[in-house]
Amino acid sequence: MSEPFSVPVTVRGYETDVQGHLNQSVYLNYAEHARWSLLQAAGISQSALVGTGVGPVALETTIRYRRELLAGDEVEVTCAFEWGGGKTFRIEQTVRKTDGTVAAEITGVGGLMDLKARKLVADPQEYFRKLAADPAVFGL
Repeated sequence: MSEPFSVPVTVRGYETDVQGHLNQSVYLNYAEHARWSLLQAAGISQSALVGTGVGPVALETTIRYRRELLAGDEVEVTCAFEWGGGKTFRIEQTVRKTDGTVAAEITGVGGLMDLKARKLVADPQEYFRKLAADPAVFGL
């Protein structure tokens, strides 16, 4: 298996809490940024995705905080899709400092919603495969 997709992020001072470490909700923003960056790297814009009548939905998110992050810390946020045979998929993400220290592990379950029917599509990976200029970024 190849290395997961990743994006660099620098922790900004305004993202920290009173203890000086990265606010818990910001980890979700970093994870979301990495997911949209992966779509963009695969050749799928947000407008193109929505233009097909589908949109990504988060069904479950779990964050395991491992080490604190401070303002100025530089991290890589990884993103790897895991496909099953149903309407949902898993996304495994890691927030890792440049020295290799894992700061957080984020696991999500998502799907693609038909925006008119307001229901999950039966085969989300097929949508991504068709839309992507580079489906390998999704592990397809």
